[in-house]
Amino acid sequence: MGYDSMDYESRAGLSVAQPLLDFIEREALPDTGVQAADFWSGFASLLGRLTPRNRALLQKRDSLQLKIDRWYAGAERAGRPVDVAAETVFLREIGYLTAEPEPFKIDTRKVDVELSETPGPQLVVPVTNPRYVLNAANARWASVYDALYGTDAIAEEDGATRAGKYNPVRGQKIIARGKQILDLAAPLTGGSRHEHAAGYFIKDGQLFATLDGGGTAGLADPGKCVGYRGPAQSPEAILLRNHGLHIELRIDRAHAVGSADRAGIADILLESAISTIVDFEDSVATVDAQDKTTAYRTWLGLMQGTLTAEFDKGGRLTTRKLNSDRLYQATRGGALTLSGRSLLLVRNVGLHMYTDAVLDSGGQQIPEGMLDAAVTTLIALHDLRGRGPVQNSRTGSIYIVKPKLHGAEEVAFTVQLMEEVEKVLGLDANTVKIGLMDEERRTSVNLAACIHAARERLVFINTGFLDRTGDEIHTAMHAGPVVRKAEMRTSAWLESYELRNVRIGLQCGLHRRAQIGKGMWAAPDQMAAMIEQKIAHPHSGANTAWVPSPTAATLHALHYHEVDVFARQEQLAACITKDGLPELLTPPLATRQYSAQEISQELENNAQGILGYVVRWIDQGVGCSKVPDIHDVGLMEDRATLRISSQHIANWLLQGIVTTDEVKRALERMAGVVDRQNSGDPAYQPMAPGFDGPAFAAASALIFEGAAQPNGYTELILAAFRCKAKGGTI
Repeated sequence: MGYDSMDYESRAGLSVAQPLLDFIEREALPDTGVQAADFWSGFASLLGRLTPRNRALLQKRDSLQLKIDRWYAGAERAGRPVDVAAETVFLREIGYLTAEPEPFKIDTRKVDVELSETPGPQLVVPVTNPRYVLNAANARWASVYDALYGTDAIAEEDGATRAGKYNPVRGQKIIARGKQILDLAAPLTGGSRHEHAAGYFIKDGQLFATLDGGGTAGLADPGKCVGYRGPAQSPEAILLRNHGLHIELRIDRAHAVGSADRAGIADILLESAISTIVDFEDSVATVDAQDKTTAYRTWLGLMQGTLTAEFDKGGRLTTRKLNSDRLYQATRGGALTLSGRSLLLVRNVGLHMYTDAVLDSGGQQIPEGMLDAAVTTLIALHDLRGRGPVQNSRTGSIYIVKPKLHGAEEVAFTVQLMEEVEKVLGLDANTVKIGLMDEERRTSVNLAACIHAARERLVFINTGFLDRTGDEIHTAMHAGPVVRKAEMRTSAWLESYELRNVRIGLQCGLHRRAQIGKGMWAAPDQMAAMIEQKIAHPHSGANTAWVPSPTAATLHALHYHEVDVFARQEQLAACITKDGLPELLTPPLATRQYSAQEISQELENNAQGILGYVVRWIDQGVGCSKVPDIHDVGLMEDRATLRISSQHIANWLLQGIVTTDEVKRALERMAGVVDRQNSGDPAYQPMAPGFDGPAFAAASALIFEGAAQPNGYTELILAAFRCKAKGGTI
């Protein structure tokens, strides 16, 4: 909303919105050891030094894009395919492509094992929903039996339906699958199988299984049993370790499931979401000081270990809080403690976002990313002080994921920002670590230089396919019509992008020191397909990949038991030699003329996706949710998917594939589809038949103004119309 309707107080020459000021001084600062006057004066000084540079970097983005637009649209091309060799020379001339650094290895210190030594799934959760945040944080451990039973991961054939009360037929299928998991992760000696085990016991620090036909079998690798709970001769829990991940067997013959299992196994718990990104960016709708304050308060609860959420579950009020650590007796003697929670990272916003939550001495909005860096780091001091009931980082580090950086210059600027924040808060150098999203073309083509700029702080590189595709379309907006979205996945640039991210990460020393990540599985209800397909991520050398839910994290964790990612990385480091830059610089342009039916299908698919997401963002402030696609299949949507769809139509408009009237008619038709899909939501406001609400207007603006939006980002338009929906002005 316009800041003229907000109350402000002055601090160190800054004007701070009252909700944010009260939160920082009354909630965030106490018990950190940082005085309010020092915080505000340090932050004001930081802004004074860095804001001009922030603006200059954004201006450089626009300048480079304008030069690229003109080059692509040049008369000498006259509809010909892009000459990649000439394009490479041109991009070097304008400073878009920069020199490669000399060979180096990252030197990040004090990194928690979850980011260095433990491959596994990673969740991304919107900070604006405390219940979801707690679900994600607690998803470090989860039941594989529940995950298999409640999803399509196990077929419902032969009477194994999952509807209604517990189905013992399905239960037996789950138990059988559980034994297969154990055979894979912790095989027994002598060719014995876990399905033949009648019980388990610990003797001389090793696990043995009592077999149905008599005799015993140990583990083929005795070191895979690392702990237990209860008496050694009849443990109530057994802790296994495979490829760095833990598995807990719960033994309880009195339990309904345990009584049906020969060995009394009532459940198998998997270490699932090893890390979680608490997101202030793509998956949230925070557009004013009140929104930001609410988001910061959730992060504070996490860092203090006190966050709770109350909600109705089956007609009963339920309170959720952070899980405690898990205690075991180590097989080698002594106690063994494992974290009960996912390691939490926080994603700040990018350089291009500005906020009126704080105004500078001239009354101008400040870079929102600078506010995020200062406040989320301040809040994380509570974790570093270690006074809460649980702890996030055990090495004394703070993990900030930084999105939408363009090239090494902007990475170096982010490093400088973190240095300045550390000085303001009295932290040791390099306390704040950086996760780098490889999701913009200028970062992809200069990835080694980007890693080098953050070499003492880097803990994470990730291929963000969705945002990266949006930037690919926008960068090549004037090169010609792009291919249909479904064809984008087989484009030369995408394969090169994924391979280069792994190759360069390994060359730069991320093996066993940092995460090399892959993107999101977008269909949370299609777990059978995920199990079949997402194993490609660990096979590609990625030691983490994004999943849309705690259940998906548990099922994806199975892939890391099947694939030894670090061994795979060693293999790939020796054999991936292709540079791939020419392919990466090949725009995904259509090589044939699409039929009228294909064009109509693509247009309607994009329009429906845009409207389905935007109507929730604008009218309800929901930044990420499962949105039905045009075929009523629920897909996880956020601003990254919106960027692709809006840029795709904008490109086809610019290139004459579709007309303005065709787009308008498609939007109106699809508004009716989206209205139908949301008819069961009492809070939903239909777009048809008037088509005059802020949500429909925002969707239209994203398309018709898409080519002019900086880098094709959607945030500026979304925020403006969300403010209008909340009663403000654009």
